[in-house]
Amino acid sequence: MKAHSSPYLASLFSTKFDLVHNPWILSIGIGLLLSLSFPPINASFLSFFGFIGLYQLMLLSHSYRHLAMISYPAFFIWNLGTTYWLVMASIPAGVAAIMANSALMLLPMMVIRFIHRRYRLFVWTALFQAASWVLYEYLHHHWDLAWPWLSLGNAWANHISVIQYISFTGHLGISFWVVFGSFLCAHWLQLPEKKGIKTIVLIISIILPPLTSMISFGLMSNELQKLKGNQVKVIVVQPNYDSYQDYGGMSGTEEVLDNLFSLSLLQKKTEMDLIVWPENAIDKPIHMDSWHARRIADSAKVWQTNFIIGTGLYTLYPDQAPNLYRSNVNGMRYNIFNSTLFVDSNGRLSRYDKAQLVPFVERFPFVEFLNKVDIFKWVDWGENAGFGLGNETSMIKSPSGFISPGLVCYDSVFPSWNQAFVREGAQILTIITNDGWWGNSSGHIQHFAYARLRAIEFRRWVVRSANNGTSGIISPDGSISQKTKYWTRTSFSADVPLRNDLSFYTRWGDWLSILCFFLVFLSVGYGWVTRKQS
Repeated sequence: MKAHSSPYLASLFSTKFDLVHNPWILSIGIGLLLSLSFPPINASFLSFFGFIGLYQLMLLSHSYRHLAMISYPAFFIWNLGTTYWLVMASIPAGVAAIMANSALMLLPMMVIRFIHRRYRLFVWTALFQAASWVLYEYLHHHWDLAWPWLSLGNAWANHISVIQYISFTGHLGISFWVVFGSFLCAHWLQLPEKKGIKTIVLIISIILPPLTSMISFGLMSNELQKLKGNQVKVIVVQPNYDSYQDYGGMSGTEEVLDNLFSLSLLQKKTEMDLIVWPENAIDKPIHMDSWHARRIADSAKVWQTNFIIGTGLYTLYPDQAPNLYRSNVNGMRYNIFNSTLFVDSNGRLSRYDKAQLVPFVERFPFVEFLNKVDIFKWVDWGENAGFGLGNETSMIKSPSGFISPGLVCYDSVFPSWNQAFVREGAQILTIITNDGWWGNSSGHIQHFAYARLRAIEFRRWVVRSANNGTSGIISPDGSISQKTKYWTRTSFSADVPLRNDLSFYTRWGDWLSILCFFLVFLSVGYGWVTRKQS
């Protein structure tokens, strides 16, 4: 089948450079459009034009290899323009991540081209192609090289009035809406007659989701004003330590704790239910029975409040050890976890170990598999694995009644992991993070914006404490109730309502992804069989 280009698409994209017929210039333009659609620019509607452009690239391609060649620049510019800040923590790791993720985006494009060559039905072709992209995003959330930062739904995080439907679909519903609408439009532009039922289908597909969302947004805002329910009094601390200096530039852990307590005391009222300190609030790993933990436990009992504290935690294995562990010069087996230390108002200590670890930066990908196949033990994989991997949805259960997790940084961009906490009773979502590794770049702005998606998906208030910012309180409709400035040493208090109701997405999870899996399986399978027959 010969690749062709629609004259209607050409009229939409053409410039004096003949943009639509020059795949390299078109690819660069697509990358720029998709980059500008993400925070902090927030020109999210450009994502539609970006994917219409990707469809045109597919039409211009004369083979799968050629499609990979001409679309890679688009994905590379999209990744670079949106996540350039990765190189601020590590130049080699940042560049490698951007290049590798750009290559992975070629995979759904191959499937989309295959479907295009096997089907011609107006709605069904776009449906199968949109399902392919959504399935790619879902799978990219669930493996050791997970990098969900560039999911299309994240581009719309600050346009909360038009995305309320994600409490039903999850944020992948936005991705489906954008790709389905874009490809329907691309198909429609190829039609010789722009009338009839196909035009109506196109308009409904693009307009219906945001329209229903705006209605839902108004209803949700009224509900939040009327129904406050039980509330917890929360103090959020933003200590603004320098992440690249030991102990944030202070003399040691004791001075670090003094500063954290002083910031907390600035906001302490007669009764406080919860004090939240950010990820890496205690810079160096500690033991659960250390004097640092006991000091916090004593303060919790005296103040009659609960603490959520970000710190590294040692775990010793005097008896039975896991498959991967570290060992010191005395042969003591141990691991270090990036953790949340929970201390309730009775001084009881518990913990949550971060489960979604940043590839390479926090944990070596596929290290468990590599450890198994290395039968000669040529590499000490336990020593090189990085942080220990958490796997339990531990939460603080306060004597005063509320239940809250202490999600750590990267945990917050994985909806299915957040869903597990809400299903188990979390009445608010607490996120602790250290976004200071990236400086005053787009990274911390995007990370805060993505927390708004979690609030809408699960209809929970979000309490966010960040070392350098941005900290804040987000309501269940995604509105920002309170927000700090970046790179500021501060703290604030807030009354946060508790919620026990479960959204449709909380109850049923990634049903849309499962549906997309079957659509892709059926479309590719049938297309492959008919291809063999023909």
